[in-house]
Amino acid sequence: MNFTKILAKWYDKNKRELPWRRTKDPYRIWVSEIILQQTRIEQGWDYYLRFLEKFPILCALASAEEEDVLKLWQGLGYYSRARNMHATAKEIMNMHQGIFPKTYEEIRKLKGIGDYTAAAISSIAFGIPSPVVDGNVLRLFSRFFGIPDPVDTQKGKTAVLEKAKELISPQHPGDFNQAIMEFGALQCKPTPDCKTCPLKPGCVAFQQNRIAEFPVKSKKQRQRTRYFHYLFITVDKGKNRSVFLKKRTGNDIWKNLFDFPLIETGKAISHKKLILSKEWNDLFSGKNVVLVKESKRYRHILSHQIIVAKFYQLKISPFSGLPFQKVALKEILKYPVPRLIEKYLEEVRNLF
Repeated sequence: MNFTKILAKWYDKNKRELPWRRTKDPYRIWVSEIILQQTRIEQGWDYYLRFLEKFPILCALASAEEEDVLKLWQGLGYYSRARNMHATAKEIMNMHQGIFPKTYEEIRKLKGIGDYTAAAISSIAFGIPSPVVDGNVLRLFSRFFGIPDPVDTQKGKTAVLEKAKELISPQHPGDFNQAIMEFGALQCKPTPDCKTCPLKPGCVAFQQNRIAEFPVKSKKQRQRTRYFHYLFITVDKGKNRSVFLKKRTGNDIWKNLFDFPLIETGKAISHKKLILSKEWNDLFSGKNVVLVKESKRYRHILSHQIIVAKFYQLKISPFSGLPFQKVALKEILKYPVPRLIEKYLEEVRNLF
């Protein structure tokens, strides 16, 4: 059977009308590909439109402040994507005279752009036959060809890539790449619709009744649990009411976003035990601390971590000498914050 021809026919009939499919502009394709990494299309669509409304061309992104980029990205997660995009836009302006590179090799060298993204941009924008390999493609090809190698290993990914190189359309590589991704997203899903699949006559997994065995994976990465105790320190009154924020600058989650002063513990502990901790006493020694309110427990799930968080609304005197940034409550929504902090702020809006 002609895999490529059948796939093209299916794509022409079933593809979703998405805004980034109406352009050959490498900047806009790049924006869409980065946003859609680790993000569902339903969620990413609005972010894509808002991002291009704010930064319609590459030089607009390059000249923006990082905090503005992160604020626009707020809620999407994986914030290194936004930081890398901002840095790459500056690099293209400085090193490529503002012109997006036109070869796979040059695009691949840009910060935050891996094999998949370079292949997507080069094939869709410039017609270069570079096949993409993402989760959807790994699943589709491993089932269709019965690839026994785990797709979370280099050997398995290479096996899929070689098959994709054999099949990619040299005349329409961008359409081929979008078709295999779309087929994996809509047809050959984790729980596939095999009855209506036009590829099933040649699919090894279907013909051998082994759909559930593919794709093969070697191991599942464990999530670690972290316990965050956020200190929501309020000072002043009325229109002057303020809180303290802290910018996350280390190589941890949410780098360069803002959250509240934080004490992290190795397990869940009570407020009574928290105030006995060294971190608490280092912060508040010699100060009068009043607990106004203790929040419910929040559970925030990331790809490799589970954050269990509580927020403690505190009043402190004197508040001078704290190593944090004092921010008026009415201004707090202007700062880029993690979704966890945003959720809490939504619940205490009555304080604003």
